Amino acid sequence: MAAAGPTPLRVGFVGAGRMAEAIAQGLIRAGKVEAQHVLASAPTDRGLCHFRALGCQTTHSNQEVLQSCSLIIFATKPHVLPAVLAEVAPVVTAKHILVSLAAGVSLSVLEEEGAIVMARGRHAGNSETKLLQNLLEACGQCEEVPEAYIDIHTGLSGSGVAFVCTFSEALAEGAIKMGMPSGLAHRIAAQTLLGTGKMLLQQGQHPAQLRTDVCTPGGTTIYGLHALEQGGLRAATMSAVEAATCRAKELGRK
Repeated sequence: MAAAGPTPLRVGFVGAGRMAEAIAQGLIRAGKVEAQHVLASAPTDRGLCHFRALGCQTTHSNQEVLQSCSLIIFATKPHVLPAVLAEVAPVVTAKHILVSLAAGVSLSVLEEEGAIVMARGRHAGNSETKLLQNLLEACGQCEEVPEAYIDIHTGLSGSGVAFVCTFSEALAEGAIKMGMPSGLAHRIAAQTLLGTGKMLLQQGQHPAQLRTDVCTPGGTTIYGLHALEQGGLRAATMSAVEAATCRAKELGRK
């Protein structure tokens, strides 16, 4: 008689926003979790359609997610999370690993409901942290950080997606102004951002070094950089990250 294999990891999503969908897709595509072992909950069917398209299980019961899964990812709006935690508290056990994606929600709030999160609370151990890192690395870079960095990360990476999209749009519109077709301009702008990001990560260079490497004396790039400095791009970007970080902290205080 053959020995039984290890129990497959079951991942639950409470809340079905865009970030939750992206994480689920990344885990499934990387082979970290099978789609049939992902269970997502949301109040309406509309919020679950993307999970169903991935082949995941869905429900309207938050408690069912905890009763069926060991790793739970809360992807609700920040102001909704405390009520959701209170709702599921009766079915939380010591075997659960609870993770929050909600901006501005502190570890102390989560720990009142027995939660374990990536920025370690009092109950998070090395094994839980390593498991979560291994899973989330399928979706990109994943690091353990002090809780004080979480709101800054929200301003830099969470909100940064919108900032980068705005810059990509502006790049393309500059090319459109000079006569390039819109579709082609937007594809090239997006590919330029993708290629630059890969070079920075793979080569481990400071952005200033890569910027210097592509600037030739009297060339096109230095003229363009001068125009960006005149427009205050650097200061405006720093202010955007600061504003988003401060807002995340405000949400936490509320």
